[in-house]
Amino acid sequence: MNKTVLLSTKTLTDIQRLQLLSAGFEVFEEDFISTKKQKFELNAINDNLIFTSQNAAQSVLENANVDDLKTKNVFCVGLKTKILLSEAGFNVVAYTGYAADLAEIIALIYSQESYTFFSGNLRKETLPKALKEAGIKFNEIQVYETLLTPIKIKEKIDAILFYSPSGVESYLKDNSIKKEICFCIGETTAQALDKITKNIIVADQPSIEDVIEDVIEEYK
Repeated sequence: MNKTVLLSTKTLTDIQRLQLLSAGFEVFEEDFISTKKQKFELNAINDNLIFTSQNAAQSVLENANVDDLKTKNVFCVGLKTKILLSEAGFNVVAYTGYAADLAEIIALIYSQESYTFFSGNLRKETLPKALKEAGIKFNEIQVYETLLTPIKIKEKIDAILFYSPSGVESYLKDNSIKKEICFCIGETTAQALDKITKNIIVADQPSIEDVIEDVIEEYK
C-alpha cells in the first residue's frame, strides 16, 4: 500500500516529525518563509505591550533594554508566545488564539489603557484596525521581517500543512494546488486559500500540534 505523502511548509521539530512518521506518513519539509530580526529602538513605549507572534516576542527578548519593559502588562496571541514571555518574567494579562479575539478583549475591558504593538512587516491589519476603530491609544514598533522563500516541489504530494498566510503565498509562487488536502493552523491561513481550493481543514487550536492531530485523524 502506498504511503500518504505530506508536505510541511516549515521544518518540524523531531517530536512533531516522529508523530507523523509513526502514524505511517511519508513527510517532506521545506521552509517557505524565513524571518530575520530588525534593529529597533525601545522609545515611546506605552503602558501595555501587545505581541501577536513568537517571532516578535523573541526579537524583543533579545533587546539589551528588555528588562525596562517588565513592569508593563502583556497581551498576546498564542499559547507558545505567552509561555515564552511568562518564562522571561513578563506578566501576561490576557492571551487568545486569534488577534481578532484579543482586540475584542482589549476593546471591551481595557479600552482606557494605552498599548505598544510589536509586529513584523507582513502582519495582518486585524488588530491595528480594531484598535483604531475602538479609539484605543497605541503605537507600533516593527521588530522583525518575514521573507518569502519559495521552492518548486517536484514530489507528488497528497496533503500540505500550512502555518501562515505568508507560507501559503510563498508556496503558490512556484506550485499549484489541485487535489491536495490543505491543513491550516488557523482561519487567517485558511482565508489565504479561499479562491484556490475548498479542500481545507482548519485546526481547532492554532498550534502545529493541532494541525498534526487533524492530519492523523483525517487519514486514520
